[in-house]
Amino acid sequence: MKRWLMFSGVLMMIVALLAAAVLGIPGVMAPRTRDDSPPTKYLIGMSQANLIEPWRVTMNRELEHAAAEHFDLRVIFTDAAGDTERQISDVAMLMGYDIDLLIISPNDSEALRPVLSEIYREIPVIVLDRNVSGDDYTLFIGPNNDMIGYLSGLRVGRMLGEEGGSVVEILGTEDSPPVAARSEGFARAIADFPNVTIQKQLVADWLQDRAEDRFKEYLIVSDRPPDVVFAQNDAMAYGAWIAAQKYRVYGTRFVGVDGLEGDGGGVDLVRRGILEATFYCPTGSQQAIDYALKILSGDVPGVRQLILDPVEITN
Repeated sequence: MKRWLMFSGVLMMIVALLAAAVLGIPGVMAPRTRDDSPPTKYLIGMSQANLIEPWRVTMNRELEHAAAEHFDLRVIFTDAAGDTERQISDVAMLMGYDIDLLIISPNDSEALRPVLSEIYREIPVIVLDRNVSGDDYTLFIGPNNDMIGYLSGLRVGRMLGEEGGSVVEILGTEDSPPVAARSEGFARAIADFPNVTIQKQLVADWLQDRAEDRFKEYLIVSDRPPDVVFAQNDAMAYGAWIAAQKYRVYGTRFVGVDGLEGDGGGVDLVRRGILEATFYCPTGSQQAIDYALKILSGDVPGVRQLILDPVEITN
């Protein structure tokens, strides 16, 4: 009998707890269900040109972290893997999800311009890093590439001093506006140092291994190695440094761009003495999320372009 009374008491307690949970009685935590998850108010599509470059991986990660601060915001990411046709398909797929706003870092700005013009008629468009010609976008956010090149040129000129020396410049790609802007800024700064000459320009497609190969090829045919290598991102600068080590070329100094944190990032390479300097290049991810929310709430920005300045990083 006592056992039955004890069992009945436990059963009644369980029933009471379950009832309290269902009714939401204070002091009792109700179990979370799928209905408890916050509703998505805004759906954003992020079309990335590629995830081969560490800087673009960082861009996506920072954008994801910025979006996570807003419970009612969800972002769908795509990776075009450096293929413009694939990015066009990615954008069409994102539109099929009925996104409220598109963020895109174009693989080829000119090829994507007519596509973005069509999308801009339907939803807001934020362009990151590589701008498109015309006015068919809501906001462009990107680094000040001319200033990146100019400050890099000043750094190299001061490194070589009055005696001067030779420089090899490693470009990201051919026929790219950011590449051209960085190179033009670099040349303009170098022009103020009459004893500094740009010996050669190499193209390495932003990739470490390709920069290593291009610099090896250059060292084989060159009479003497350059005094400085300026690469338009840290990965290419590191690739050139690896080539120099393999060919036992010492004395050449290296300058890069991106200034990312973490193992193998520009900050780490400067700390280890592999790079003489790097320049932090903001991804614009935090700004993209901040402005996206403003735009979607009806607060359209009074500017069409937001240009982010670099920061020099040295030991």
